[in-house]
Amino acid sequence: MNIILTTLNAKFIHTNLALRCLKAYAEPEYSPLITEYTIKDPTFNIVADLYQKKPEIVGFSCYIWNIEETIKVIKMLKTVDPSITIILGGPEVSYDTNVWLRQVKEIDYIVVGEGEHSFKELLNFLHNKQSLKDVPGVAYVQDDKFILNTLPPKLDLRESPTPYRFEEDIPNLSKRIAYIETSRGCPFSCQFCLSSIEVGVRYFNRNKVKEDIRFLMTNGAKTIKFVDRTFNISRSYAMEMFQFLIDEHIPGVVFQFEITADIMRPEVIQFLNDNAPAGLFRFEIGVQSTNDLTNELVKRRQNFEKLKRTVTMVKSGGKIDQHLDLIAGLPEEDYHSFRRTFNEVFEMRPEELQLGFLKLLRGTGLRVEAEKYGYVYVDQAPYEIFSNNVLTFDDILRIKQVEDVLEKYWNAHRMDRTLEYLFDQIFETPFDFFQQFGTFWEERNWSKIGHQLEDLYTRLNSYLESVENLSLPIIQSVMKLDYLSKQKFQPRKPWWENDMTKDEQSNLYKQLVMNPSIAGTEFVELQLNERELYKQTFITPISLCINSYKQGIIKEKEGYLLSTFGINNTPHFSFIAK
Repeated sequence: MNIILTTLNAKFIHTNLALRCLKAYAEPEYSPLITEYTIKDPTFNIVADLYQKKPEIVGFSCYIWNIEETIKVIKMLKTVDPSITIILGGPEVSYDTNVWLRQVKEIDYIVVGEGEHSFKELLNFLHNKQSLKDVPGVAYVQDDKFILNTLPPKLDLRESPTPYRFEEDIPNLSKRIAYIETSRGCPFSCQFCLSSIEVGVRYFNRNKVKEDIRFLMTNGAKTIKFVDRTFNISRSYAMEMFQFLIDEHIPGVVFQFEITADIMRPEVIQFLNDNAPAGLFRFEIGVQSTNDLTNELVKRRQNFEKLKRTVTMVKSGGKIDQHLDLIAGLPEEDYHSFRRTFNEVFEMRPEELQLGFLKLLRGTGLRVEAEKYGYVYVDQAPYEIFSNNVLTFDDILRIKQVEDVLEKYWNAHRMDRTLEYLFDQIFETPFDFFQQFGTFWEERNWSKIGHQLEDLYTRLNSYLESVENLSLPIIQSVMKLDYLSKQKFQPRKPWWENDMTKDEQSNLYKQLVMNPSIAGTEFVELQLNERELYKQTFITPISLCINSYKQGIIKEKEGYLLSTFGINNTPHFSFIAK
């Protein structure tokens, strides 16, 4: 049989681990071809490519981000070749299978849940090797009757064949994210998450996992992301893997983990701070909410004080970037409560803060209880909410305005000094800044256009010009420092308008040639000759004393900022008083 396993990834850099697990289990009796697309690829092009491969069977891996586009592909593929058998699997279709089979007549079979064994058995049936009723975990419609066969027992993951060593994947390992799982299941019961449905955690063979990681690194993988729902649920296991990765990593490789921060012991963090090379690890931490009632209602056990201890201790080590997640729209968390959650989490200054919105996924407990909390939501993937009994649609839209500027300004780290100044000196809380600026941003439709670095500065400057009780010269000076600190060479076209005449600039350079000490002893020590001075420096008026600012003191003082480039790839700043 000519079998194709396929999916529509969100981006080209993503790879689908599920397809590779199915292929590994199907071999050697069957040899499915894996072919991946993205949700941005034209439907016609995907169908044409699949059709030209002349498959008898096509299996699709389905998720909330690709189901709508996948259905379009299925319908069109069945139109051009009705003989193709269409099989669906994945978290999006493992629930409400009767609905999917009734609504999309082109689907022949759905493999429910953990699919490796079921898929191979289904192939056996399609190859006339066994009866359909004996294929576990498969849903289908027969004589207009919906049938779901008994689910198979959970796999013994220790005996699983490796899905990481297919030759066709090797050329792209350096260009894409390599996903690896060392366990399945989750010990927690969060009612908004599909992982809570499977009770308990099962592990793969540790030695096999280590060999697979060695293989991926040796063959060029640069980003290896663990998909375990709680990587550190077993402290001994996490420590063993951390030690292995520290000992055997290849420079340039980054490992990402989802961890539960409030169960991580201080001695584990200290071990990482002492031994892990900077940049080797990256942690993703789901905080979601700091509202105790909300966490109780969604059955989410979380000790926020211990979580803060972990995040703060990791951050103090300076070795590991942390990505923290929040979810707006959880039960009984209104706008003001979410503002408090945001500020309490932002206070830890994570390298990234992801602001997401509740999605009532098929199969989750919260979707079952939607009416209890007054949820109004889109009954189409990704099932995002409009409102609930404490959060209006207006509130949701306002929080979305926060999300937009948070991503562009904080998570991108384009002007950290500027933002910290605004948080400390101007706005009551970080959330208030992001909210007010986000509203200003949305009112001008800036979310619909692209943004260069200079645009982000000019748009923030436009907003700040409208804010009362703000010293614009001071904040513009801090913005200049931020902008110039991102440059490796003299900026040709800075974000601000030309604020020096040629005569003023020429006179300053003449003074520097004659007496470099006007820019301070550190500048003198650079020992720039006249040619280097003109080629490697940039001068702009400033209203801030740089020497005081370096010590964390905001002191207004008129003068000039002298930026020197080409020294260790880091600009050197000096102050020239007027």
